[in-house]
Amino acid sequence: MSSQLVHVSAVPQIANSPLSSSLHRRFLSRRIYIPANVYEHPTALLLEKCSSLKDLRQILSLVLKNGLFHEHLFQTKLVSLFCRHGSVDEAARVFEPIDDKLDVLYHTMLKGYAKVSDLDKAVNFFVRMRYDDVELVVYNFTYLLKVCGDEADLRMGKEIHGLLVKGGFSFDLFAMTGLENMYAKCGQVHEARKVFDRMPERDLVSWNTMVSGYSQNGLARMALDMVTLMCKENLKPSFITIVSVLPAVSALGSMSIGKEIHGYALRAGFDSLVNIPTALVDMYAKCGYLKTARQIFDGMLERNVVSWNSMIDAYVQNENPKEAMVIFQKMLDEGVKPTDVSVMGALHACADLGDLERGRFIHELSVKLDLDRNVSVLNSLISMYCKCKEVDTAASIFGKLHTRTVVSWNAMILGFAQNGRPIEALNYFSQMQAWNVKPDTFTYVSVITALAELSITHPAKWIHGVVMRNCLDKNIFVTTALVDMYAKCGAIMTARKIFDMMSEHHVTTWNAMIDGYGTHGLGKSALELFEEMQKGTIKPNGVTFLSIISACSHSGLLEEGLKCFDMMKEYYCIEPSMDHYGAMVDLLGRGGQLNQAWDFIIQMPVKPSVNVYGAMLGACQIHKNVEFAEKAAEKLFELNSEDGGYHVLLANIYRASSMWEKVGQVRVSMLRQGLRKTPGCSMVEIKNELHSFFSGSTAHPDSKKIYDFLEKLMGKIKEAGYVPDMNLILGVEDDVKEQLLSGHSEKLAISFGLLNTTAGTTIHVRKNLRVCADCHNATKYISLVTGREIIVRDMQRFHHFNNGACSCGDYW
Repeated sequence: MSSQLVHVSAVPQIANSPLSSSLHRRFLSRRIYIPANVYEHPTALLLEKCSSLKDLRQILSLVLKNGLFHEHLFQTKLVSLFCRHGSVDEAARVFEPIDDKLDVLYHTMLKGYAKVSDLDKAVNFFVRMRYDDVELVVYNFTYLLKVCGDEADLRMGKEIHGLLVKGGFSFDLFAMTGLENMYAKCGQVHEARKVFDRMPERDLVSWNTMVSGYSQNGLARMALDMVTLMCKENLKPSFITIVSVLPAVSALGSMSIGKEIHGYALRAGFDSLVNIPTALVDMYAKCGYLKTARQIFDGMLERNVVSWNSMIDAYVQNENPKEAMVIFQKMLDEGVKPTDVSVMGALHACADLGDLERGRFIHELSVKLDLDRNVSVLNSLISMYCKCKEVDTAASIFGKLHTRTVVSWNAMILGFAQNGRPIEALNYFSQMQAWNVKPDTFTYVSVITALAELSITHPAKWIHGVVMRNCLDKNIFVTTALVDMYAKCGAIMTARKIFDMMSEHHVTTWNAMIDGYGTHGLGKSALELFEEMQKGTIKPNGVTFLSIISACSHSGLLEEGLKCFDMMKEYYCIEPSMDHYGAMVDLLGRGGQLNQAWDFIIQMPVKPSVNVYGAMLGACQIHKNVEFAEKAAEKLFELNSEDGGYHVLLANIYRASSMWEKVGQVRVSMLRQGLRKTPGCSMVEIKNELHSFFSGSTAHPDSKKIYDFLEKLMGKIKEAGYVPDMNLILGVEDDVKEQLLSGHSEKLAISFGLLNTTAGTTIHVRKNLRVCADCHNATKYISLVTGREIIVRDMQRFHHFNNGACSCGDYW
């Protein structure tokens, strides 16, 4: 085979490699004998057109088969292509057998390790390069700095910085920009600025790196100042500058600056670049201008997957999950392959909608896309299933996770807490600590949520202490959760003290306090707080209005509630949700306006759901209205025939009107369908222990003592004027009825509390159902004869019993 003397610069891969000028001259001085016809070999032509790993592996077999592996051209090209496709292990298998390794091969391998962000292997290979006496170039350091930034490894980044200085590259523009980027990504933006200020010369990349660094580290104002300074230096912002600074505009919520930047982008012709309109969509959405964001999105001539993701996220973050799913479906219809970000956005939307069917579809899709091993996607799946009340399915996914992040644990803790299983939530918190996973802010928020669900004061005080010891008592999300927890534990005054001590309030904070007042029957206090909120800069949202309307409903403030509903629609332009409609029916119904409530249901612009008719049926029980009760029940049984609670409610309405035949019909219907009433369960905390009682149960170790005490207590309250409501129980003799009534769970819990606490101690009881009329009446008398305050939290609200009266004014 004939050969010719060829300069290395003639080899395409080497000619295009990132070498310093001195090293390039060194290579030019070397001469390598390469067969002249190697460049024209069919395999070489195939390598040039290679576009996938599958093709590359087939070409590798051809290289070996044709005996071309010893040729430097093929060695260099194969290593480069395997690295480019992210398969560094296969690149290494090509690299290692080569006897006479060119320095450029080392540089390419190091770049490959940097590309896949494998810091350990990259550093080890860098050490090997020094051992193999490979002459280092500036790009070796920039590759390593990139990986340090990607992995936020500040310690290693500083070591590379030291080596870079020793190597004589401390004033190299590329090296300094790499350092600047590394420090910014490691959260040391002030160090990045020091590097920037020491640079003898700066190009647009170094300026953009600084802008991006400030923006990504939450220093929005400084990012904007950097752009201003750039302009003063007569440097025109590039499209990368615009993309980097727009998140800072979003953080500041400064629409005027955003519009100025938008105008500049249009004048500069950047709007034709897909990244610019994508960033603008994100900016307008985060500033609350969702319609403008959608207009830009719809006007894009070209969209990439990031564009779709931005629009999906925009709707999710702006509480419009329904439209987010429309965009996601449209994305699929247009054949755009979703990424992990797309799937997570869609799962978030499904969670907000409670759409389990669509959530399962996206779960299947994630498996097809090979995203079911992505821990972030799996965490989103856990959250979706939890919010769709499939917490056991979420626990199954969690159990199969190979890598459990703090987000994974948080999702499960919050999932159990929000699904009425606080004990399991706390168990997961204990397991998390056993696995030495350090809790973060959201962990504590989730645990506080679980304790709020338990409604027990002692553990509430314990977690408050833990929060303070971890210096999180100034964190707005943690303190908001504390406000909500204390309100749900009956300590509404403590909740207000924490609220007042907070230096800033989020809309969620206002909502928690307003809702707390509402559930305690303090409607006027809720309205006063709502008026105070309106005077500030934070706008009420849909949850705010749901809380204030519910507060008015529980306090009989009919006119005030109606005004709030009108204000929500007309002044704040918030579209009512099904929960708002249900709250309005409850407000009108409790206020005795049953005709108006039914007309409201008929005129609803959307099909009423279970909670709307349920509110109507509840109002009918309060006002003993059989006519509307039958209408509401008929609709309820069509929508949810398997809920025995509504059948019981209808039977109670018939019972109150002495319609015994119809009571019997409802009972027979329940028997035929196999429906049962949820058993009443009441809990009371004594000496840091939680004691549970079911109606008529004798399972408690002290049950004999409790029943003996209760018998004497019932005698005392009868003397004070208590008369058992015999109509609550059918089909047995009066003495048996009275015995059954006295065995209700809250009476047992209150008796146990009185037996095991000293005089003057407040008794806190939590019940899983609505307090029945007889127990409500009996507890008023118990508070009178014992001189004790008794606080009962049922499924709807708090009842503060004191001196024979209840805070609800018998309106519950």
